[in-house]
Amino acid sequence: MVSPGGTNLIILDEDFKRINACLSRLNQEARSKAVFLIDKNGQLISSHGETAGLDTTSLASLTAGNIAATGGLAQLLGEKEFSILFHEGERDNLHISIVAQRVILVIIFDSRSSLGLVRLRVKKAAEDLTRIFADIMKKLDREAGQARAMFGTHFSEITDDDIDNLFTKG
Repeated sequence: MVSPGGTNLIILDEDFKRINACLSRLNQEARSKAVFLIDKNGQLISSHGETAGLDTTSLASLTAGNIAATGGLAQLLGEKEFSILFHEGERDNLHISIVAQRVILVIIFDSRSSLGLVRLRVKKAAEDLTRIFADIMKKLDREAGQARAMFGTHFSEITDDDIDNLFTKG
């Protein structure tokens, strides 16, 4: 079970495996160096590829900050958000996209791939991840409903007299 900090998102093992399979497939099909999934608070959810030697904690935090800053720019221009960012370097390139309005997908790629291939593969992976996160949210809603029902059942049996008796008996 994974719970990215600062959110109400709880990812069960079966969903985490689905996410990892999606990221692994994206990494292979896009011929990228590495793929990261980050929540909007800057917590790394998962990664695949050549991540050794990378400060993934800083990468996740800076990416979330980049998305937040770009969101501010979008608001200045009257846009809801800029859902895709691209940074071109001398050796490596960075493709950043927001998925399911909840998480950030980051792809690092070099000359073995191309922006067109990455964008094509990201589109398919984003659809898959959107379905996975919709399933996760349905499960969370269902469990929250069950918890509310259980909570209501237990406490509906307690009367005001029961509560008064708790505080009057010493």
